[in-house]
Amino acid sequence: MNFFQLIVCVFLLTACNHQQNLKNNDEASALKVMQKHLAAVSNKDLSILQQTLSPDGQMQLILPQTEIISGVEGFMQFHKDWFAQPGWTFETKILNSEVGENLAMMVVEIIYREAERDGKPYFNRMIVSYDLKKINHQWYVIKDHASSIKKSTDSES
Repeated sequence: MNFFQLIVCVFLLTACNHQQNLKNNDEASALKVMQKHLAAVSNKDLSILQQTLSPDGQMQLILPQTEIISGVEGFMQFHKDWFAQPGWTFETKILNSEVGENLAMMVVEIIYREAERDGKPYFNRMIVSYDLKKINHQWYVIKDHASSIKKSTDSES
């Protein structure tokens, strides 16, 4: 191997290592934003929640048996109304993620609980998919799509 070939190999190895570091940083950054978003909901913190949402207003909230709520403003109003309701908790677990160059998705298991609903404890186990978009080198949540898996009010079959 001559000197030129050696230099090319070193350059290629360095470039590949740099690309892997960028990918790892993107994954860590997207995960951090998702964790911040979920913690904001658990803590009923509208200010922190808004920080995780797209500055261009792009957002979709898709809930079972509900029309799509579009835009950051609609998303925030829904959460403001929900956060005002007392007595609920929200446990989360990120199940998996896929992070690309500018888009990411996370699948999260959520257990929503109320100490009492109609005189009984209530829970709703959900799987929620979130889409994130990188805007100006920062990740933001742009979609929240919830699906109920099991509720305490489901009839036993």
